[in-house]
This record gives sequence, C-alpha cells and structure tokens, in this order.
Amino acid sequence: MLKKSESADGVLDVIIVGAGFSGMYMLHRLRQMDLRVKVLEAGGDVGGTWYWNRYPGARCDVESMSYSYSFDDDLQQEWEWKERYAPQPEILDYASHVADRFDLRRDIQFDTRVAGATYDEAANLWHIETEGGERYSAKYCIMATGCLSAPRKPDLPGLDAFRGEWFHTGLWPHDGVDFEGRRVGVIGTGSSAIQSIPVIAETADHVTVFQRTAHYSVPAWNGPLDPEVQNAYKAKYAEYRQRMKTSESGILYDTHEINLKSAAAVPQDLRQEQFELRWKQGGFNFQNTFADVTSNQESNDLYAEFVRNKIRRMVDDPDLAEKLCPTDFPIATKRLCVDTNYYATYNRDNVTLVDLKTSPVTRITPDGIQAGDTQYDVDLIVFATGFDAVTGALLKIDIRGRAERSLRDEWEGGPRTYLGLAMAGFPNLFTITGPGSPSIFTNMFVSIEQHVDWITDCLRYMATEGYDTAEATEDAQDKWARHVREVGEKTLYPKANSWYMGANVPGKPRVFLAFVAGHKTYTQACDEVAANGYEGFTLTRAAASAVTL
Repeated sequence: MLKKSESADGVLDVIIVGAGFSGMYMLHRLRQMDLRVKVLEAGGDVGGTWYWNRYPGARCDVESMSYSYSFDDDLQQEWEWKERYAPQPEILDYASHVADRFDLRRDIQFDTRVAGATYDEAANLWHIETEGGERYSAKYCIMATGCLSAPRKPDLPGLDAFRGEWFHTGLWPHDGVDFEGRRVGVIGTGSSAIQSIPVIAETADHVTVFQRTAHYSVPAWNGPLDPEVQNAYKAKYAEYRQRMKTSESGILYDTHEINLKSAAAVPQDLRQEQFELRWKQGGFNFQNTFADVTSNQESNDLYAEFVRNKIRRMVDDPDLAEKLCPTDFPIATKRLCVDTNYYATYNRDNVTLVDLKTSPVTRITPDGIQAGDTQYDVDLIVFATGFDAVTGALLKIDIRGRAERSLRDEWEGGPRTYLGLAMAGFPNLFTITGPGSPSIFTNMFVSIEQHVDWITDCLRYMATEGYDTAEATEDAQDKWARHVREVGEKTLYPKANSWYMGANVPGKPRVFLAFVAGHKTYTQACDEVAANGYEGFTLTRAAASAVTL
C-alpha cells in the first residue's frame, strides 16, 4: 500500500526543503490541499535556526506574544509563554508542540541535507538529491531554508593547531558547553555575542572579547510574563494580529502623533522625553520612537548620541566606554541588538575588551589568539561571527533550472528574484522569505505566514485553471530587483557594512538582500500580482502555449 505522500511512480506533488517555522507551516497548508508532500530537513528535529542556535543566552528579540503563528486560534490560545522575550529552549519547545499538534513529523525526513535540485524540462519535475545520495522527484520545489541558517565559519590561520575547544554560536553543541573556571575568547560583538557574553562571564574564569565593530544595543528589560498580561493579550489576539499584518514591521508599537514626526523636528526636551520613554519600554520600541531613524541623518545622529550617552553611564571605565560606543555606521542600519546587562558586564574584573581596530587578529595559536603584538591565552574560543544571511543556505544547494541554468551563476552579481518568491528560469520553484522580500526587516512569523499563504493560493489557482508551470518573467524580475535597490538607496542602510547588504562575507556582492519598505507595502504588491492573475509570471498548461501575465 502506498503512503499518502507517495504516488505510484514515486513522484511527489511538492518537496519542501527545511523544517523550520516556514517549512512546517507550508507543509500544514499543502496538506489541506490534499497534496503529496515531503519535507527534507538537515537537522535532527523541527525548529530551523532555533534547533541549531543553542548558545548561552540565546533568545528572540521580538516579544514572545508576537513571535508565534496566528493561523490557528486554538494554538495561540493554548500555548503559554513564560517570558517577555522567549529563550531558545522555549521557542524550540513551541516548534515541537506545533509539530505534535498537527502531526507534522510523519512527512518530515530529518538528518537529510539537500545537495542539489535540478529542473527536468521534459517531465516538468524537480529532481532533488541529498548528500546521502537519495533522490526524490516532485512537480514543485519550495525552499524553506531560512534567512539565518548558513553560519559563517571562522577562516583564521592556525585554527587547526589550537589545543583547546572552539565553537560557533550558530552550530552550538546540543549538550552545552561548560565554561566553569575556563579562559574564554569571544570573537565578534553582534547579536549572538551580545546575548552570550554576559552569561559566559558568570562562570568563566576570564572572558576576552575581540571587537572589530562596536554595535548599538538597547535593553530588553526581560522578565517573567505576567499571566494576567498574557490573558489580556490573548483576548485581543484577533485585533493585534491584524495590526501586525497591516504594519510595516509586523511588530506592534504604541504609536502616537508625536512618534510620526521627525526626531530632528521636535523640541529637544520633548525628544529626550520620548527617547527615555521608549528606552524604559525596552526592545525595538526604541527604534520606533520617531519615524525617520533610517531615512534622516540628522535624526539618526540624535538617536545614536542618546545611546552612546547611555553606554557611557553604564560602563565605569571612560576609555572602555568609548571603545564600546559605535561611531562607524548610523544606528539601526545594522540590526539593533536587544540585550540583558551587556554593557554592565564590562564592569566585571574577569572581562577584557580587545579593540581589533588597533590590534587585529592575525592568527590562532596553539594556546590562544594573536591580536596585534599580543598573545591572549585561552582555553576555549567562541566564534560569534554571524551568518551568510538570506542567500547563503540557498546557494549551498546546487540549484539548476531550465537548460541547466545555475542559481549560483545567476546570482554571481547578487540575488535577483521576483518578490523574493520566484526566479526567472526556475519554473515551479518558490522561496519562502527569499531575497527581495521584507523578511529580516520584519517579525519573521508575519512574513512567513504571508509568503506561505501566497504560495498556497498560487498553487490552488494553478490547479483550478489547469496550469502546470509558473515561472517569473525576466522583465518582472528585473523591475522588482531594481525597485528593491531604488527603495533601499533612499535610506541610510548603504552607509553600513552590514549583513543586510552582504558586507560581512568576503567576496559577497554588496546589494540589498531584503525589501526595506516594509511588510504592509510589500503585501500590497503581492496581492496586486495575484489579483491580476499572477502578473509577472508565465503560466503554462500541458501541451499548450504559455500565457504571460
């Protein structure tokens, strides 16, 4: 007897690559269409980035009541979050709960990394090959590979000779790491470092932080989530979810008339009052104090100096405080970090900062890290060196479309997509939160659900109208790529060498990886495309001519 996910010839309707939150929801929606679906997942269980990122202090920077699925009211009512900002173990528990509740694991094959995906024009099928040599075929291939799922591994001479242990925050051991009494070197000061350094310092004998670029961080003011607050939020979930879906960030903020103004245009005392108010609220609220933080340099400078003054008050040593004050880029043009006691940690006797601007790391030695002329002996190294974001996981797979067109070659000068959903030359291949969509600039759950719902509606439309293939046109793709670039260039984002622009990876093209105009604006564009019969796609029926809309 055939399994539901199989056909007589072994062909599936859909292969999904990745079982994070996007892959799980995609599977759920396609099951509702009674399609034959299999999910291939590299990890040992569901959760995506939250399965791999288990470093000390790892937690979400979007508040837990917003960072969850909205598609099922029973699910969102029954799940109880414990903290304002959920830690990684709790998010992973939530992912597991969703998988159990909807019996998703029976269609997910774990510990299976996809090596290649090739389009067969004659058969109108995608052939998927795993690193283990397994082969699968399906009419549609959907990449749910995630935006932060390709860790940037260290590339420093001498690492192989290091006598201690080393770890990357994005590939953390599942059984944890013991820092008790050990000398630890942390390379990097982005979000994962800012979250982990205070926790590591609590037990390590000494922590030496190697900082290339100081980052802006605001307090989370995290704590237990009051059950009454949670219940009150749940009572208004329908309203809140709708507000998230029609916002630009997918995150709820208290916005008043004053917040819609320019920071540079309001009186100093009023501006300071609003900055202080949002600082005390914590998290990304601060970034949204006024409307023009990423579009007006004068306003941005006011934001930045407010944060620098906070750092100067939190760090006892004035010289050290200045080294921790970011000056190289406009605030919020790299992802604003959200922390718990990060700056105060540098007041500890067992924490040292090494400024790599004056003493760059030259090599890893058998006993530690060489920076400038100084050798720092450590027992353990933590590489908090981030990710090859947005495109990295996709380009690790050898994806080939019509006439063996290679996605790696197509994107040699930077990614080009239509809406971040599809690519010309790659029929019936869809990407969830792919490059050119808002993705990393939003609450990922809001973007994931919007993309999955759009893809589901597209496949349903094709089935109803008798279409076999959907392929983005070159013209539509070029216009969208140009629009993504033009919108981004009107902002301050190009002034930062950020992973938003691919600048953290040597040799990676420096382009806008995401659509900075926001979720609401983007959703309207996607809805118009669908309403116009999937304008910008070539839709083809079997043994019939193509229809370009």
